[in-house]
Amino acid sequence: MSGASGAVVRRVATAALLIAVGNIASRLIGVVREAVIAGLFGRGADVAAFTAASAVPTIVYDLLVNGAISAALVPVFSAYAEEDEAAFWRVAATIINLALGSIALTIGLLIWQTPAVVTLLAGGFDPELQEQTVVMTRLLLPSVFFMGLSGLITALLYARQRFLLPAFTTSIFNLGIILGAVLLHSWLGPLSLVAGVLLGSVLQVALQLPGLRDATHVPFLTLDLMHPGVHRILALYAPVALGIGFSVVGIVVDRNLASRLTPDAIPTMRYATALVQFPLGLVAAAVSFAVLPTLARQASAGDEAAFRVTLAMGIKIVLLLILPATAGLAALATPIVALLYERGAFGGADTQATARALLFYLPGLPAAALDQMILFAFYARQRTLTPNLVQGAAILIYVATALPLLFWTPLGVAALILANSAQWIGHALILYLLSRRLVDLSGLRIGETLWKCLVACAALFCLAWWLGSALAFAGPLVALLGAGGLAALTYAGLCLALRVEALDFLVTTLRQRGLFPAV
Repeated sequence: MSGASGAVVRRVATAALLIAVGNIASRLIGVVREAVIAGLFGRGADVAAFTAASAVPTIVYDLLVNGAISAALVPVFSAYAEEDEAAFWRVAATIINLALGSIALTIGLLIWQTPAVVTLLAGGFDPELQEQTVVMTRLLLPSVFFMGLSGLITALLYARQRFLLPAFTTSIFNLGIILGAVLLHSWLGPLSLVAGVLLGSVLQVALQLPGLRDATHVPFLTLDLMHPGVHRILALYAPVALGIGFSVVGIVVDRNLASRLTPDAIPTMRYATALVQFPLGLVAAAVSFAVLPTLARQASAGDEAAFRVTLAMGIKIVLLLILPATAGLAALATPIVALLYERGAFGGADTQATARALLFYLPGLPAAALDQMILFAFYARQRTLTPNLVQGAAILIYVATALPLLFWTPLGVAALILANSAQWIGHALILYLLSRRLVDLSGLRIGETLWKCLVACAALFCLAWWLGSALAFAGPLVALLGAGGLAALTYAGLCLALRVEALDFLVTTLRQRGLFPAV
């Protein structure tokens, strides 16, 4: 590795570590959020209604802002931030005004048509539960405005290589939900969750505003729709909107099918998904968002060698971290669920059901993590159409898997979960095959990292499962700490013995930052 390339990769790793700190906090608080919801409401109908209702603002946010952050906003903003400060702020102000205006119009329309939206999304609910979902949806929709503004500020800060405050936006959002549920539950019941979402969305904006302290001459009232940077963002966003449209179809089908099962189906999926999202967000999001601005600059400069090295190291770090996380969740599913959720309204039967659901999600976890890394390689090259067409194919995989399993087998909610796993795996495989035309990663030892990590993961799984079973009598905390801790040390030791390049790189980076002792 050349000195210049090594410096770039070290900068990416440092950014990834910084984001990881925020992600650790946000994911931990997210697990606490789900534990609070589980303890207060269990797997009851109130959680089903809230989950269905909260899907509506999430869809709007993803469609109008979130999908554009990595695909269009960060790559274009990064280019202008590097070259022309005045143009950067002119483009940014235009996009912010355009996005917030679109969000406001969409909120008004959806509040008007909420009953129709709920029927489409959760048509299997009984009339009383549908009405509860309508009320929750209408109250939740104003949060989209603040979520959208927060997402736009995040894009500005990422483009300017400021990662700290955006890394904690999810933390503050989750904290708002926890505060709403704990403090207002006695007065508002399940509507306390809605109040928490509204509080969290406002706090996200307040947290990030100090990051824009140097934006003293921003033309806030600008709406320069003819600026080439604005045109470029809209051109990059159009295919993303198509892909998110496919995702919306998938969400609607998934939620509608789940609403036709027992009322505990959607809460079961929710709690299991939260556990899958923990390592996915911690590993894939941290590495991918740290890598994206650097990849965008390297692609813009035409530095193919540096682009290959940066992307390959990102993939190897994802493999190093996501594979043991998957194996550990599989081996210790029951004690993990029991430790996190089993209290209050959430009992032993709920633990068993959620642990089974988690196992069905896990086959798709490594694919989803690698998929995000490959996806960002397309976005860095400002190639947004291909990955979003792939999303359409992935939705077809979901439907083709879910419908036969749901109607021709007794799997119930597991049929929908397996279909989600098939969707993630299918999307990753298709995108990987197409990425071979985008960048040549041969000769960068990715396959070597994969097999070495798999060997170490096999030892981790066997040891964690055996020790977890042996220590079950002592309670979930002892089982998890004893089995999980020893298995993790075994994995790290085997990776060191096998000389896994990504681990050597991470240890070296930590030592350079003074965060890891030299030996």
